[in-house]
Amino acid sequence: MHNSIEADHRTMVTKHKSSMLDYVKKHYFLYLLLAPAVILTLIFKYGPMYGAIIAFKDFSPIKGIMGSEWVGFYNFEKFLSSPNFEVIFMNTLKLSFFGLILSFPVPILLALMLNQVRRAGVKKNIQLFLYAPNFISVVVVVGMLFIFLSPTGPINQLFNWITGEPIMFMSRPEYFRWIYILSDIWTGAGWASIIYVAALANVDPELHNAANLDGANLLQRIRHIDLPTIRPIMAIVFILAAGGIMSIGFEKAYLMQTAMNLPTSEIIPTYVYKIGLQSGDYAYSAAVGLFNSLINVILLVTVNFIVKKLNDGDGLY
Repeated sequence: MHNSIEADHRTMVTKHKSSMLDYVKKHYFLYLLLAPAVILTLIFKYGPMYGAIIAFKDFSPIKGIMGSEWVGFYNFEKFLSSPNFEVIFMNTLKLSFFGLILSFPVPILLALMLNQVRRAGVKKNIQLFLYAPNFISVVVVVGMLFIFLSPTGPINQLFNWITGEPIMFMSRPEYFRWIYILSDIWTGAGWASIIYVAALANVDPELHNAANLDGANLLQRIRHIDLPTIRPIMAIVFILAAGGIMSIGFEKAYLMQTAMNLPTSEIIPTYVYKIGLQSGDYAYSAAVGLFNSLINVILLVTVNFIVKKLNDGDGLY
């Protein structure tokens, strides 16, 4: 009896493998199209993971990764016990958290408003206007911020006319987060709304017509037709954004830093850059970066679990 069960199991496994091979042979062209993306991911995403081992070593470029002395969790303990840890960690968390809370609803609102524009030509022009900031270089965006918010810039000229004195926006720490987040919303919200606009385009117009006949107003149609349509996409986008909550763009934060706003502008990515590339402490900077990635993974799993519980099982996985 036991032998027959094992034989049946082996037969099923063989048939399953055979069917998979047949499927791959039949659709080989699709796998060829997929191959470059897989190869690039393996080379540039998984390949560099080998270098993360230096976070556990007293790395010396002369000795190499394998020749350097193993120090275990010393670099992590050094970072966690550092007097800068709390400030840098909280700066990163606050900037990411407030950025997520403030920026997440904006693309949804833009998509809902664009969905109400019925004239195709007008809608395309509005979309072009909203998408354009996404294609402006980060360096150019920061340069524009320094020009517009400088003591002699147009915004400060207005404040100077009203209050009699300019505001040092780029030098005072309390303004850094607001400037960073609001400029991020300006550059990215329009582009981020594309996925919601595409989802709303698939809504059956008959649903809105039926709702109109039943006396539903605009807000009721949005609440009961449009929002349920994009709810699964909203869940996935939110999970991915929350999972990368500690992964702030390095370039913009570094370019916006001044000697005066460092108390709020010094975040983990800029700290890793300064410690690793400028100071040459590669092992310590690798440990800080690995710690940051670990926090992201924990947040991703946690937020996905919570959203699935609150969203009837709709999650990332």
